[in-house]
Amino acid sequence: MRAIVMKFGLSVVALGLLSACADEDPKLMNIRTDTPDEFSIMPNKPLEQPEDYAALPAPTPGGTNRADVNPQADAVAALGGNPEAVTSTRANAGEGTLLAHAQRYGANPNIRQVLAEEDAEYRRENNGRLLERLFNVSVYYDSYAQQSLDQHRELDRLRAAGVYTPSAPPDPERY
Repeated sequence: MRAIVMKFGLSVVALGLLSACADEDPKLMNIRTDTPDEFSIMPNKPLEQPEDYAALPAPTPGGTNRADVNPQADAVAALGGNPEAVTSTRANAGEGTLLAHAQRYGANPNIRQVLAEEDAEYRRENNGRLLERLFNVSVYYDSYAQQSLDQHRELDRLRAAGVYTPSAPPDPERY
């Protein structure tokens, strides 16, 4: 009887070790929550039924719909801003200037795919240790710690260089 229990226990441990080595998309942030994400909900205006379905325009990617013609301007107005700033030609010209400056040395049209593949490879390589994977410990912050900016050290560097910086929250490690 004891041998059967030992074999069963060893098989459960072996199965756990094998499942931890599975080649799937690594999830570094293991957060379990049963609450809804309030930022994923976007209230839309009520749908309208057209008088003639044949007269509807063809759908365009990135275009507007008949109910929410300019949802960004509606959001800006709801937050107390000026909705005309979103739709003005000056704002659009500024966006075009920014895009032209960012693309001045060329732009890779597949940059999103390239970055997604590189990040997936990085997450596979930094997926945590065996027990962290077995017990679903979140290793996100440890994995990306090398790539994070120390905001207080950067603030000190900028102030030492004479750059005007507004006030910042105190560093909890210093005070």
